[in-house]
Amino acid sequence: EVQLVESGGGLVQAGGSLRLSCAASGVNFGDYSIGWFRQVSGNEREGIACISHKDGSSYYDDSVKGRFTISRDNAKNTVYLEMNSLKPKDTAVYYCAADRFFLGLSRLYDYWGQGTHVTVSS
Repeated sequence: EVQLVESGGGLVQAGGSLRLSCAASGVNFGDYSIGWFRQVSGNEREGIACISHKDGSSYYDDSVKGRFTISRDNAKNTVYLEMNSLKPKDTAVYYCAADRFFLGLSRLYDYWGQGTHVTVSS
């Protein structure tokens, strides 16, 4: 069974940085594409970054492009989301998701973590 565990969330001031981690178990991690999503209470979960398992290519939502960087370390079964220049509007619960197919920023991923909270104060 695929298990994903996010970590690294917390409270940070605007302009600061955080690095989120998504650790996977129960899978051959190199066979899965990973997406990062975030959700504010009452809103839909939105895709913000993803990385392909085939060629390592990555894509970003315009809201985070140039500030966030997704990367993966297959040897550690972990995907990272480096978040810089954080803004109060980045406050959300952040989730990672995995799928054997590259699904981009859609919400159709098969496997999801439980989420980690990120709060950016002004």
